[in-house]
Amino acid sequence: MRSQITIIALIYALTVPSFGAETLTIPGHMPTDSTQIMPRRGIDMDKVVAEFGEPDQRLGPIGEPPISEWVYGSFRVYFEHQTVLHTINLSTLILPK
Repeated sequence: MRSQITIIALIYALTVPSFGAETLTIPGHMPTDSTQIMPRRGIDMDKVVAEFGEPDQRLGPIGEPPISEWVYGSFRVYFEHQTVLHTINLSTLILPK
């Protein structure tokens, strides 16, 4: 009996449409349909240069562990030592005025 109730509940959950769906918005970012290819987390500086060329500007390293920032036209790449930590797509970022 218990398994029948579970099966009925599962069927109900999978067949009932979601009426309260909302679009998720992230403060400080605007949605875009295009996808920009950027360096992924964990690759090293040499691979970034090989795939994306020399950056427009290199900043750092600063602090311990050393954090460096490379500026490309529409994105920035942040490194810890020689490894990519994070990338930011500047075309979707909304900066304060």
